[in-house]
Amino acid sequence: QVQLVESGGGLVQAGGSLRLSCAASGNIFTINRMGWYRQAPGKQRDLVATMSTAGTTNYADSVKGRFTISRDNAKNTVFLQMDILRPEDTAIYYCNAERILTKRADLLLDAWGQGTLVTVTS
Repeated sequence: QVQLVESGGGLVQAGGSLRLSCAASGNIFTINRMGWYRQAPGKQRDLVATMSTAGTTNYADSVKGRFTISRDNAKNTVFLQMDILRPEDTAIYYCNAERILTKRADLLLDAWGQGTLVTVTS
Protein backbone atom coordinates (compact mmCIF):
# COMPACT_ATOMS: atom_id res chain seq x y z
CA GLN A 1 0.00 0.00 0.00
CA VAL A 2 1.18 3.49 -0.86
CA GLN A 3 0.52 6.53 1.26
CA LEU A 4 1.04 10.19 0.46
CA VAL A 5 1.40 12.72 3.27
CA GLU A 6 1.37 16.45 2.58
CA SER A 7 2.65 19.24 4.78
CA GLY A 8 3.31 22.95 4.59
CA GLY A 9 -0.12 24.47 4.15
CA GLY A 10 -1.28 27.41 6.17
CA LEU A 11 -2.42 31.01 6.22
CA VAL A 12 -0.50 33.68 4.34
CA GLN A 13 -1.10 37.19 3.10
CA ALA A 14 -1.32 37.99 -0.58
CA GLY A 15 2.13 38.34 -2.07
CA GLY A 16 3.61 35.87 0.39
CA SER A 17 5.09 32.43 -0.08
CA LEU A 18 4.52 28.89 1.11
CA ARG A 19 6.28 25.62 0.40
CA LEU A 20 4.34 22.38 0.27
CA SER A 21 5.92 18.98 0.70
CA CYS A 22 4.60 15.51 -0.03
CA ALA A 23 6.26 12.25 0.89
CA ALA A 24 5.19 8.93 -0.57
CA SER A 25 5.77 5.83 1.51
CA GLY A 26 5.20 2.13 1.06
CA ASN A 27 6.63 -0.63 -1.05
CA ILE A 28 7.63 1.74 -3.85
CA PHE A 29 10.11 1.08 -6.62
CA THR A 30 9.40 4.08 -8.87
CA ILE A 31 6.76 6.73 -9.39
CA ASN A 32 6.30 7.98 -12.95
CA ARG A 33 4.74 11.33 -12.20
CA MET A 34 4.14 13.30 -9.02
CA GLY A 35 2.26 16.50 -8.73
CA TRP A 36 -0.19 18.82 -7.09
CA TYR A 37 -3.85 19.51 -7.64
CA ARG A 38 -6.11 21.90 -5.82
CA GLN A 39 -9.77 22.26 -5.06
CA ALA A 40 -11.35 25.53 -4.05
CA PRO A 41 -14.73 25.58 -2.25
CA GLY A 42 -17.52 24.73 -4.65
CA LYS A 43 -15.17 23.99 -7.52
CA GLN A 44 -13.68 20.92 -9.15
CA ARG A 45 -10.21 19.64 -8.47
CA ASP A 46 -7.75 21.14 -10.94
CA LEU A 47 -4.17 20.50 -11.88
CA VAL A 48 -1.58 22.84 -10.41
CA ALA A 49 1.71 21.27 -11.48
CA THR A 50 3.22 17.88 -12.21
CA MET A 51 6.71 16.54 -12.74
CA SER A 52 7.81 13.28 -14.32
CA THR A 53 10.73 11.15 -13.19
CA ALA A 54 12.76 12.63 -16.03
CA GLY A 55 12.01 16.16 -14.86
CA THR A 56 9.38 17.15 -17.39
CA THR A 57 7.02 19.68 -15.84
CA ASN A 58 3.51 20.83 -16.53
CA TYR A 59 1.91 23.88 -14.93
CA ALA A 60 -1.53 25.38 -14.92
CA ASP A 61 -1.47 28.72 -16.72
CA SER A 62 -2.67 30.48 -13.59
CA VAL A 63 0.45 29.53 -11.62
CA LYS A 64 3.16 29.79 -14.27
CA GLY A 65 5.94 32.09 -13.15
CA ARG A 66 4.80 31.97 -9.52
CA PHE A 67 4.89 28.29 -8.51
CA THR A 68 7.79 25.88 -8.90
CA ILE A 69 7.55 22.12 -8.60
CA SER A 70 10.49 19.92 -7.73
CA ARG A 71 10.99 16.36 -6.59
CA ASP A 72 13.50 14.04 -5.03
CA ASN A 73 13.11 10.75 -6.85
CA ALA A 74 15.31 8.86 -4.42
CA LYS A 75 13.08 9.88 -1.51
CA ASN A 76 9.77 9.77 -3.40
CA THR A 77 9.00 13.33 -2.40
CA VAL A 78 7.61 16.27 -4.30
CA PHE A 79 7.60 19.94 -3.40
CA LEU A 80 5.67 22.98 -4.49
CA GLN A 81 7.22 26.38 -3.92
CA MET A 82 4.43 28.94 -4.12
CA ASP A 83 5.41 32.58 -4.45
CA ILE A 84 3.44 35.77 -5.05
CA LEU A 85 0.36 34.06 -3.67
CA ARG A 86 -3.05 35.47 -4.50
CA PRO A 87 -6.39 35.10 -2.72
CA GLU A 88 -7.58 32.99 -5.65
CA ASP A 89 -4.90 30.43 -4.80
CA THR A 90 -6.90 29.57 -1.68
CA ALA A 91 -7.78 25.87 -1.84
CA ILE A 92 -7.06 22.45 -0.50
CA TYR A 93 -3.92 21.21 -2.20
CA TYR A 94 -3.67 17.51 -2.92
CA CYS A 95 -0.55 15.55 -3.70
CA ASN A 96 -0.82 12.97 -6.46
CA ALA A 97 1.40 10.11 -7.53
CA GLU A 98 0.76 8.54 -10.92
CA ARG A 99 1.79 5.11 -12.19
CA ILE A 100 3.47 3.72 -9.11
CA LEU A 101 5.54 0.59 -9.62
CA THR A 102 5.94 -1.35 -6.40
CA LYS A 103 8.85 -3.58 -5.48
CA ARG A 104 6.54 -6.51 -6.03
CA ALA A 105 6.11 -5.33 -9.63
CA ASP A 106 2.52 -4.24 -9.07
CA LEU A 107 1.47 -1.15 -11.00
CA LEU A 108 -0.84 1.25 -9.22
CA LEU A 109 -2.45 3.82 -11.44
CA ASP A 110 -2.44 6.61 -8.89
CA ALA A 111 -2.61 7.61 -5.25
CA TRP A 112 -3.76 10.75 -3.47
CA GLY A 113 -2.86 12.47 -0.27
CA GLN A 114 -5.40 13.77 2.23
CA GLY A 115 -4.83 17.38 1.25
CA THR A 116 -3.45 20.46 2.95
CA LEU A 117 -5.28 23.76 3.21
CA VAL A 118 -3.75 26.92 1.82
CA THR A 119 -5.50 30.18 2.67
CA VAL A 120 -4.37 33.46 1.15
CA THR A 121 -5.81 36.64 2.62
CA SER A 122 -6.02 39.95 0.81
